[in-house]
Amino acid sequence: MMGPAHSLSGAAAWLGVGAAAAYAGHPMPWPVLLVGALICAGAALAPDLDQPSATISRAFGPLSRILAVLIGRLAAAVYNATRSTRERRRTSGHRTLTHTWVWAVFIGSGFSLAAVAFDRWAVLAILFIHMVLAVEGLLWRMARVSSDVLVWLLGATSAWLLAAVLDQPGNGSDWLFDGQPYLWIGLPIVLGAVVHTLGDALTISGCPMLWPLPIAGKRWYPLGTPRFMRFRAGAWVENRILMPAFMVAGAASGLSALAMAA
Repeated sequence: MMGPAHSLSGAAAWLGVGAAAAYAGHPMPWPVLLVGALICAGAALAPDLDQPSATISRAFGPLSRILAVLIGRLAAAVYNATRSTRERRRTSGHRTLTHTWVWAVFIGSGFSLAAVAFDRWAVLAILFIHMVLAVEGLLWRMARVSSDVLVWLLGATSAWLLAAVLDQPGNGSDWLFDGQPYLWIGLPIVLGAVVHTLGDALTISGCPMLWPLPIAGKRWYPLGTPRFMRFRAGAWVENRILMPAFMVAGAASGLSALAMAA
């Protein structure tokens, strides 16, 4: 899928988790619901950092472009080192390492540990990164005609304000993990990456999300829906059916989560 659909699906997924958490007796304070949805929307773009032309690879100027090249090379190296004899050698790392659930858990855990270890400054950095990506994904038309500096300023301002709100007593800095502020912050990051892989599994190429589990003799087996149900990224199915569905589902879940938490 394309960036906007990935971001919308990420936001909708976190709002769905919010409704489920409230039903299970762990309601999210509204700041956690909001911030988590925005982080998840941004994180849903992150797996494409293995492709230099992707939205995330352009989001932070030369820094993200250089990182995209390095991640792409790492992904290709891991693929070639772990592929089965039935899988051809590759020079591109796109839709390999960063499109697996192992990577999703690794990245989410890393961000959670950073937030716990370095407290507020790590939280601000995490929020800034994902707020910029959320703007790029959810407001992509406006982001494309704006300068990068304006998008970065919006991301920095949003990060500062949201961190200040979360830090207030009762607003959820230690949601789900009592006494351990911001340990939860990696959850929407993991979820965003997982939702990205599920979205890519709907497209023609599929997605090797379950690596390194062998499937049909392959370690990088591209899982997906039945062939006749798949579509090309950016096709009308994505724009006219899936994106509106994500918006409706997200809105319904968010309202449900807020109502049950009240």
